[in-house]
Amino acid sequence: MTHVIGTAGHVDHGKSTLVQALTGIDPDRLREEKQRGLTIDLGFAWLTLPSGREVSIVDVPGHERFIKNMLAGAGGIDLALLVIAADEGPMPQTREHLAILDLLDVTRGIVVITKTDMVEEEYVDLVEAEIEETLAGTSLAGAPRVRVSALQRTGLDDLLRTIDEAIEATPRKRDLGRPRLPIDRSFTIQGFGAVVTGTLVDGALDAGSEVEIQPGRIRARVRGLQRHRTKTARLEPGTRAAVNLSGVHAEDLERGMVLARPGALSTVFAVDVRIRATSLLSHAVGHDAGITFLSATAESEGKLRLLDRDSLAAGESAWAQIVLEREVVVSRGDHFIVRTPNETVGGGRIVALNPKRHRRNHAPTLDALELALAGSPADRLRDALLAKPGTLKEMQKRMELEAEVVAAAFEELVEAGEARLIGERAVSVAWLESAIGRCVASATEYLAAHPLRPFAPREQMRSEAGLDGSTFELVVGEGVAGGRLDDHGAGLAPAGYEVTLPAKQQEQVDRYLAALRTG
Repeated sequence: MTHVIGTAGHVDHGKSTLVQALTGIDPDRLREEKQRGLTIDLGFAWLTLPSGREVSIVDVPGHERFIKNMLAGAGGIDLALLVIAADEGPMPQTREHLAILDLLDVTRGIVVITKTDMVEEEYVDLVEAEIEETLAGTSLAGAPRVRVSALQRTGLDDLLRTIDEAIEATPRKRDLGRPRLPIDRSFTIQGFGAVVTGTLVDGALDAGSEVEIQPGRIRARVRGLQRHRTKTARLEPGTRAAVNLSGVHAEDLERGMVLARPGALSTVFAVDVRIRATSLLSHAVGHDAGITFLSATAESEGKLRLLDRDSLAAGESAWAQIVLEREVVVSRGDHFIVRTPNETVGGGRIVALNPKRHRRNHAPTLDALELALAGSPADRLRDALLAKPGTLKEMQKRMELEAEVVAAAFEELVEAGEARLIGERAVSVAWLESAIGRCVASATEYLAAHPLRPFAPREQMRSEAGLDGSTFELVVGEGVAGGRLDDHGAGLAPAGYEVTLPAKQQEQVDRYLAALRTG
């Protein structure tokens, strides 16, 4: 599985230079960016860490005029690199980017102090003390700090090791069995056609799949998939992806659209939200204020209808309904950010899609929103089973609910086709499909590298699939029963796999056997 790292920080603090020093890839792709030495739009790169893990890097612009492009890149990242120049220390966009990461619940980060070759070490010590004060009370408080000089290439090995350690502790992205790709770029490659890029979430995507792009209900088929310019047949959630589409023109696609399975998503014109204002907000925002709504790559102007107060001041939280001027494609639970023309107001999570217009200061409405935020027992059980299968008794203990409530929630998921009982364990259908897919992919990759072996070792597959022993055997049993895996005892292979010699070797074998037959 590939993790995604995002840069953040003030303009000209060396984000793109750092990315190029780490990866050898220049993330600034636009001519204007190269002429001005300023990142305007999202840039992308990738690298292999000392452990062998592959990671994608999204490089975002730091200038305040391009903050919306920063937001398009910040969604879906696993680890933030907050870049702060040693000769300037924390600056306005440092604090705004930090506030955005906090609102997006990005809790894993590394502070990279760049340009250390430009100042004395004692000055860097003072900057680091200021950084500690800036991070206090945010989601990155206590984040490790690494000093580097991209030009002199000092500290880069330490940074790579720190990234590796942070990624090791990052949990696998959840698989809801409903893949969606918020599009951040679309373009045409001659001879291949339309290509879109983005970070895949909520499910795996396979080559050959039929898909739909919303808004617009544009139907297409996945002609091919790439990760880091390498062709692949399947992408897991959390992967930076390039998707080659047939049946659609690139000029019909744009940032803000979302690729998903046909009928899986609908357009949204209003959302109920729990919003938290940043501590940087200079003026309170009033009821019905005009705002810009941003979620992943989606953007729309709209009105902020406050439901439990008349204004929202710095650091306050409120219930609100956002009415949008332009339809977007988002899901319940997605993060969002709200901005005015000059600053970031706040953000939080989406609680409901296309709600009716609510009465303000209406206690029953506010109570219903509180319950919706926490999620129904079925929603909570779904999330618990996506993490790991377990008995209903284990689920009851994990969720701290009564046995009858958990049993009813499980039945609701079973009736919806989202869960099954295998032996004594409750299993998410989406989780099981993802786990079997990882096992098949692991066996396929192993046998491609060792074409003369009849199966892949069980233990290696278990480790690569990220499963414990008993859970792995449960997955294998279902994979074999479903006709996707063949069990050879000591190892496993994709169903129907047979050793096939390369053409040159087969020719040699045929000649040898012919010689044996003729004496």
